[in-house]
Amino acid sequence: MAAGMIALEHVSRTFVSADGGRIEALRDVSLTIGRNEFVTLVGPSGCGKSTILRIVAGLILPSSGTASIEGSVIREPRPETGIVFQAPTLLPWATVLDNVLFPLRMMNRMSPDSAERARTLLKLVDLAGFEGNAPRELSGGMQQRVAICRALVHDPDILLMDEPFGALDALTREEMTLELLRIWSERRKTVLFVTHSIPEAVLLADRVVVLSPRPGSIARVIEVDLPRPRSFDQEGSPAFQGAARQIRELIFGQRHASRAA
Repeated sequence: MAAGMIALEHVSRTFVSADGGRIEALRDVSLTIGRNEFVTLVGPSGCGKSTILRIVAGLILPSSGTASIEGSVIREPRPETGIVFQAPTLLPWATVLDNVLFPLRMMNRMSPDSAERARTLLKLVDLAGFEGNAPRELSGGMQQRVAICRALVHDPDILLMDEPFGALDALTREEMTLELLRIWSERRKTVLFVTHSIPEAVLLADRVVVLSPRPGSIARVIEVDLPRPRSFDQEGSPAFQGAARQIRELIFGQRHASRAA
């Protein structure tokens, strides 16, 4: 594996509910992610996948343990990180181009070539010609492409993606999965990707991190031995089926995994 880019060391996180109760979301999670590695997080609902992502993003802090980027402890959102959520969360009053440029304006990093950089990204995701459109004029998949461009416009080293295709229909989701693979192959980033889809996790990842039920801890890290570039044609390969079966066994139990295989 490449040199460590993201490191979680004995990270735990407990939330306090409105009635004063305590919810332990994560317990003693340790994980190192290499530079330009693509890692997916899977596990049952409520196991802390999004909590891990939010800790790496600097949106929340661990209750104990440390999270760091290249040895520097994460205490707040960092400029070397881009984030894509399940909903595109685009500014409805702004054009596509202005939505992509929004992070640069917020960080006071606009330059004479910023608009051209944004246009290049939009061309990369087949949205050239839509720069002046409003978000409402785009399909859900097109809006999510804009969100990905917005996350990439400041050229972050790390891309954090929290179920970015979860709200899309099945065909658009497959299209966006292939689009992400293409973008990652052309503009390598360290990617941490949360998903509920086991096939999606295997197709995208160098490694799949499987979390246990809450409080989430790492049940196993599975290496995905599939050549790149990848396509859905590989879903029938022994390597793909073997990785998917291991994940199902860990999440659902051996009997369920055998039926699903």
